[in-house]
Amino acid sequence: MAGLYIHIPFCSSRCIYCGFFSTTLMEKRQQYVDAICREMELRGGESELKGEPVATIYLGGGTPSLLNAEQLHQLFRYIYIMYNVSEKAEVTIECNPDDVTPSFAELLSELPVNRVSMGAQTFSDERLRFLKRRHQSSQVHMAVKRLRDAGINNISIDLIYGFPNETMDEWQADIDKALDLNVEHLSAYSLSFEEGTELYQMLKTGRVGELDEEIQRSMYYRLIDALQDAGYEHYEISNFARHGFRSRHNSNYWNHTPYIGLGAGAHSLIVKEQMVRRWNVSNLKQYFHGINEGVLAYEEESLDEATLYNDTIMTCLRTCEGLDVTQLTPKQHNYCLRQARKYIDAGWLCLNKNRLVLTRSGLFVSNMIMSDLMDEV
Repeated sequence: MAGLYIHIPFCSSRCIYCGFFSTTLMEKRQQYVDAICREMELRGGESELKGEPVATIYLGGGTPSLLNAEQLHQLFRYIYIMYNVSEKAEVTIECNPDDVTPSFAELLSELPVNRVSMGAQTFSDERLRFLKRRHQSSQVHMAVKRLRDAGINNISIDLIYGFPNETMDEWQADIDKALDLNVEHLSAYSLSFEEGTELYQMLKTGRVGELDEEIQRSMYYRLIDALQDAGYEHYEISNFARHGFRSRHNSNYWNHTPYIGLGAGAHSLIVKEQMVRRWNVSNLKQYFHGINEGVLAYEEESLDEATLYNDTIMTCLRTCEGLDVTQLTPKQHNYCLRQARKYIDAGWLCLNKNRLVLTRSGLFVSNMIMSDLMDEV
């Protein structure tokens, strides 16, 4: 099985924290959809996956819900022509809450979409304005209702915590309101100050400050406890799901399942003579030029043994199943366990039946642990 990711970079306005490739050039949407369809042809469609069926499709961004009905129908028509899509494929589209109008919800019922991922981020209108989000908190509830009425029975929402000066009570209020929605899946991330974003510049110029790390740690554990008490499975560092509703597409990334990335800035993991990571140029003008010339603009790297080992550490340790150390080479096995010993002794990692798993206390410092387990390439 394989995955298919389509990057839709269009946004009405840029959020201050977003580091993904995006553009506000809304007039380019039809040209872009045409270009993605052409990219499918240039890449050979199903042949690039060596006959593997597509088990997950994910339209991310950006804001895929800014495409109109004709454009979305066109994309899916081409996908199903060019790829062997499994009958039970998970098909996700990302949406902004304010885009989920009655007509948009009805449109989704006409498409193969069976899962919606929605950026709620927070239920505080003040914090939404700070992020420069377009929607108001009340629109999240209305969007969920409209999606349910349209037959969407797999809804995920994103939350952000760790805002400057955010209190534990404010975070608890966000958790409570998220639980009231009774969605199938929830992702939560600490506010990130990525270099190149407006938020990063605000930090560097002193207009905002980072929330104390211990408060962020307490917020994370409060989230874990609240969602587990409500019956959610904590299956990945930042992801929680009702039974049977894990994100199958994102699990592809953590399990090294091959996937195709279409569109400007999209990444792929494909098998040639060996595993290859490939990424399209993050520039609309260059992407369009390559499509028009019939020569795709991308870079790629072959994943050697050391790089694959590092990728395995970074992906597997994020999940509740952890890392099966028997899958490593003898040299990697010895190195990994030698590096892990101090974290096992500290109670941050657990080795159980050949599986190395982050403990509760290790989750918040996972980046440091994973970095230390990686090989120097």
